[in-house]
Amino acid sequence: MPLSAGPHFSHEPIGQLYGDHHRWLVSWLRSRLGCSHQAADLAQDTFIRLLLAERTQPVAAELKEPRHFLVTIAKRVMIDSFRRKALEQAYLQAMAEQPQAYAISPEERLLVIETLQRLDAMLNGLGRKAKRAFLLSQLQGMPYKDIAEQLQVSVSSVTKYIAKATEHCLIFALEH
Repeated sequence: MPLSAGPHFSHEPIGQLYGDHHRWLVSWLRSRLGCSHQAADLAQDTFIRLLLAERTQPVAAELKEPRHFLVTIAKRVMIDSFRRKALEQAYLQAMAEQPQAYAISPEERLLVIETLQRLDAMLNGLGRKAKRAFLLSQLQGMPYKDIAEQLQVSVSSVTKYIAKATEHCLIFALEH
């Protein structure tokens, strides 16, 4: 869907925020990340996220503390970036430990990384135990009883966690 979708959508408040605070945000991110290129990328991602959110819930024109608002979004963007990189590194490490016979092509590797990132996004927002129970069940094929022992919860809790995670994934898939 184009960014201009919607009869009452205006880029002006975001453009004003961008003009007034972009340099400051890049500087703020650079002080935390230590890399000007990564800071510039994440600042752009912050404004893109704000622009996309503004389509459904306009708030930019009414902000009293725009820098505080931008920092909140930028922190979330940083966390997402760190999670993506950690996920990619874990996958690459696991692949490096595999015998050469299991090596996959760069295209397959990219597809697996994208799939893992999508799965991570689907499970984002679930509690730690629900996420863990779902992954143990779906990726490792572990029985509910064993999951319950590992998480130190009842089997009925594991059943509820997995049902909740499955529902969460289905809703995410339908919305995206």
